[in-house]
Amino acid sequence: MSLITWPYFAAAELRCKCGKCNSTGAEMDSAFMTELVTLRQQFGRPMALSSAYRCPKHPVEVNKPAPGEHCTGLAVDVRCRGEDAVQILRLAMNLKFTRFGISQRGNARFLHLGMAPAGGRFPSPAIWSY
Repeated sequence: MSLITWPYFAAAELRCKCGKCNSTGAEMDSAFMTELVTLRQQFGRPMALSSAYRCPKHPVEVNKPAPGEHCTGLAVDVRCRGEDAVQILRLAMNLKFTRFGISQRGNARFLHLGMAPAGGRFPSPAIWSY
């Protein structure tokens, strides 16, 4: 897998952080990343990612019956809160993102943005709260 660089997002924030794999961040889907870069440009400010690609060995994934959307390279969690979260969600809903998870309680607030195709293993379009 060749290393592709994306404006605004470092490979270190795109790679799996489980410590058990050799992820580089290149596992992210290129069409998804194109949309994420467009979202970042429209938002006009930095968007910190708390999670992007996760390998099946990642602690969050091993507790699931099957690997989640992050394992496909078609999802990120954007660390945000309040007005920023609302603005990011509004912008993302006008792009090609189809799956939205909202966590806006406690200290670890984020928006899950996914782009799993309709008719696949992940219901799409979908929105949920954590």
